[in-house]
Amino acid sequence: MIEEKSIISAGKFLKPHGLKGELNVLVEFDSAILEEDYPIIVDIDGIYVPFYAESVRPKGHFSSLVKLQGVDSQEEARPFVNKEFYLLRSDVAEFMDVDEDEIQTEDEFVGYKVYDKDHGYIGTVESVDSSTANLLLLVRPDGEDADIIYIPFDPDFITSVEEDRDTGECSMNLDLPDGLLDLNA
Repeated sequence: MIEEKSIISAGKFLKPHGLKGELNVLVEFDSAILEEDYPIIVDIDGIYVPFYAESVRPKGHFSSLVKLQGVDSQEEARPFVNKEFYLLRSDVAEFMDVDEDEIQTEDEFVGYKVYDKDHGYIGTVESVDSSTANLLLLVRPDGEDADIIYIPFDPDFITSVEEDRDTGECSMNLDLPDGLLDLNA
């Protein structure tokens, strides 16, 4: 039996694609992880059920078309639509070549202070938008009337993630491309 403490949120099934059971998926990690022989775990009526990918066709860095074994039609794929899926923490750690306690998903960055190497302090991560193929950090600058700044969540932009042991405050240091912050103006 798969326990909740041994899994980590890995993405979401979107709509079916075609007639043979393929699903559009949004992945919180590099979508290449789905090409490995790791179980894709889905909560079905409170039980974590493992499925295996029969085929994976990457559409981008964080999205793919996935055909699950045993899901062979559009009708069989429909129950997966808008369902979150999980991976075993141990599989993600192996894929990323890190210790299990080093694994973080984008949602874990909510509340982090965000700094850019050129602009300094930007604001605090309010949420992560995963509704499109490109994940976005929604960063709120200090001040009640400040508009949210949308920053693409790209691991290449992150230079470090730190936690102050004394205060417990977490921060994310970025090296954003020139002009990216101007797009929010």
